[in-house]
Amino acid sequence: MKQSEQYQLVIRSLSDRIVEAQAPIRVLDAIKWDDNIRDTFLKKRCKALPDINPDYYAQRPLGFDSAERRQIFQDIERDITRQLGSFNPVGQIMRRMCREYRTVIRMLEARGTRDFGLISQELYGAASDAFHAGDPTLTDLGIMLSESLKNIARTELVREPKTIAAPDAVGILQARMNEAFPDDQAVRVFESDGIVADAAAGADYIKIRSDAMFNQRDLNLLAVHEGMVHVATSLNGQHQPICTFLAKGPPSSTVTQEGLAILMEVLTFNSYPARLRKLTDRTRAIQIAETGGDFLDVFQFYRDEGYSRDDSYNNTSRVFRGSASNGLPFTKDLVYLKGFILTYNYIQLAVRKGKLQQIPLLFCGKTTLEDMRTLGQLVDEGLVVPPRYLPAPFADLNALSAWMCFSGFLNNLSLDRVEADYANIL
Repeated sequence: MKQSEQYQLVIRSLSDRIVEAQAPIRVLDAIKWDDNIRDTFLKKRCKALPDINPDYYAQRPLGFDSAERRQIFQDIERDITRQLGSFNPVGQIMRRMCREYRTVIRMLEARGTRDFGLISQELYGAASDAFHAGDPTLTDLGIMLSESLKNIARTELVREPKTIAAPDAVGILQARMNEAFPDDQAVRVFESDGIVADAAAGADYIKIRSDAMFNQRDLNLLAVHEGMVHVATSLNGQHQPICTFLAKGPPSSTVTQEGLAILMEVLTFNSYPARLRKLTDRTRAIQIAETGGDFLDVFQFYRDEGYSRDDSYNNTSRVFRGSASNGLPFTKDLVYLKGFILTYNYIQLAVRKGKLQQIPLLFCGKTTLEDMRTLGQLVDEGLVVPPRYLPAPFADLNALSAWMCFSGFLNNLSLDRVEADYANIL
């Protein structure tokens, strides 16, 4: 049933206010460390804790008045209830977003303190989280995958050298983006010095770290991970005529975003063991910090795992950014494995229950799994439009559902029993 024009205007107005209110909040910019922290750490031969504490962050202003920004979200939440009522489905999503952004502001105000890490766990989870009561934790998953990856590392897999420098990588990815998003030629790929990762995506761009080197597999992975998930969902959100809040992702949407991105890597055969190892090691590093390890302990963990000195520093600084160098970790990097498992399970169940129409809605913006049923209703009501851009594996639901049907059956087999049966042939 289509909703009245007045009702749509009310939702659009409230939605636009959320988009405007969150604009100055830049979590990663607020918590990143300056290059001189790395230079000092290396100069001291990696033996002294980086001098990171609340005073360090106090010298790095947030770029907005946190008390004023909290009040703005409080006012929007109040107006959502007044104008839409307490039980309106889209109103419930928008109110939760307001509460979540207020929590983000609290976390940023607590930079360098123990509260920063505790609020991070509230937003992104902890390494000790289980998927269900009695199930393995994220740490258990990371350790289990690490054992398999170590076995793979002993084989003679061909290592693909990284021979593509950042300027060439920009050109290759720009061509891929122009082809993928013909209606949005404004999608830009460019070099940047200010990022920790090799690449990062924004609403309509992909940044490539200036000193990073790539091979073709890396670029294929970036095209599907950053381009066909992060950029695509941003553009799909921007094309929403009423629920414009879908263009912006609070922390709860990060789980779905990164889960879809890792799933895309796997479905398109662009992932590889070293990539998966990087994700599992992030989980294990966070677990070390959660259980009392400091920057030096996590740095040594990475060195023991065979990472270079520079990579070990970069990976460890991801764990402690926003915190003190002996504080609780920033747990955002848990969402890669966590999101993959949760998103995969959602798609698996959607196929099993014959609700295939729900799957493409994962791409209609920055979505969360808990909102998927509501988003389906909002599409029926004309408040949300289906995604304009869908990556190939999700555009062909026939192939995806067949793959998931086989996968669902294989999940029920006992691998221990199979191993015993195959012992004489493997």
